[in-house]
This record gives sequence, C-alpha cells and structure tokens, in this order.
Amino acid sequence: MGIKIIRSDEHYENKTDWLRTFHHFSFADYQNPDKMNFGPLRVFNDDEIQPSTGFDFHHHRDMEIVTYVIDGELEHKDNQGNHGIIHPGEVQRMTAGSGIMHAESNSSNDKSLRLLQMWVLANKKNLTPSWEQKKFTKKERTNKLVPVVVSEDDPNTNALHLHQDVTFYLSTLTANGQVQHKLKSERKSYLFVIDGKIKLGNHTMQTRDAAMISQEDNLVMRAEEPTELILIDLPEQYAVNM
Repeated sequence: MGIKIIRSDEHYENKTDWLRTFHHFSFADYQNPDKMNFGPLRVFNDDEIQPSTGFDFHHHRDMEIVTYVIDGELEHKDNQGNHGIIHPGEVQRMTAGSGIMHAESNSSNDKSLRLLQMWVLANKKNLTPSWEQKKFTKKERTNKLVPVVVSEDDPNTNALHLHQDVTFYLSTLTANGQVQHKLKSERKSYLFVIDGKIKLGNHTMQTRDAAMISQEDNLVMRAEEPTELILIDLPEQYAVNM
C-alpha cells in the first residue's frame, strides 16, 4: 500500500449551528462502505464545538475512546461518577466496555473548542468501564514523538493504557523540526496533521491532511512550518471483542 494521502477536503464535513465536524470514517449519518475503519481504528472525528454547547448523555460499549483537546476546554461527565475538564494538551482514555453513558460539552461561555475523538475496537467484550486522563506538555512533545496512549501490555508508566495493540503518538514540531517512526513488520500507521505543514517522504501534508501508511520501514516527518501532528501505530492483524 505504501503511503495514501487523504486531503483535508476529502473528509466528510458536517456543519450545524453548534458543531462543525469532519469524519474520517463512517459515523452516525455518514455511511461510506469504502471508509469503515483502518485496522482497529474505527472512528476519527475532528470536532469544533461552539461555546456552551455539546453532546448530551449518550451510550457506548466495547470501544476504547481516545479524546485529545487542541483548543478550548472539554467538560466530561459519565454515569460512573467521573467528572472533569480536559484542557489543551490533555488526552483522555475511556473504556466503554459493558456500557457507559457520558456527556461532553464546551464548558466556556465565549471560546470555541477543537478536539479529536478516536475510537479503537476493544480486544475483549464487556470490559469494566473506566476513564483516565493525562497532560502532555508542549515542552515534552517538542520535536519528539511522544507515546501518549499505549497497549495495556506496554510497561510505559508515563502513558495512558487501552485494551488493544495500538499506540498513539503526539508531536509538536518547530520549523524544520523532524521526527521519525520505524514501522515494525505487519504494522501500519495513521498520520494526521492537526495544524501546520510537513514533508512525509516525498509527500507534502498540511492542516487536516491524513495519511494511511503500510509496508513502509521508516517514516520521516519534517516540518516546513510549526506543526502539531498525531500518529497512530496499528496492527495489520488484531483481536476484536474476543
């Protein structure tokens, strides 16, 4: 497969009075049989939420849900008693498991909110629902590819953990800053430029561009201007809801 670039205008966009969202894969009313998932990555949504609005309580199960706040503040509530504010640079991991109800809203009265929400298919059914979040500072991320969410089997104590063989990386690149990622055998990656402009090999990628990557040994990402990106390392073969 190599590298397949998906340009920003190729994502499905939906806009209402309170929400502007880009769906990379089939989600809700958007159903495209050619865009169902990429390995165990089932959902990748890029949302902009207006002040004092959001998603009312709704139900999930058997998904590992990762949320990254880019700008603004996201308020989280669930029926497990969890309640918190996710700030820019913070990552949340929620195991929906046997079933969880949660609500997400922009807690500001005057500032918009931008976030990424990504769903990964869990490797077991009916897990106990759980929730955690962690901040990764800009200094930690600068010109480094920082693992922020890893597999439950990974001993990394600085990251969040989920129930699937997947790793999420974040990086903030200065102009001409560079990071690289070695893809192991039978692994693939999903790359998204949150903001900025990079060169990925011979490819130029800009804000909201994505790339599906497989059968590549070494990924080199060099910023042509200050850039923030997320890279998701995924297995070709994976267990789902066993």
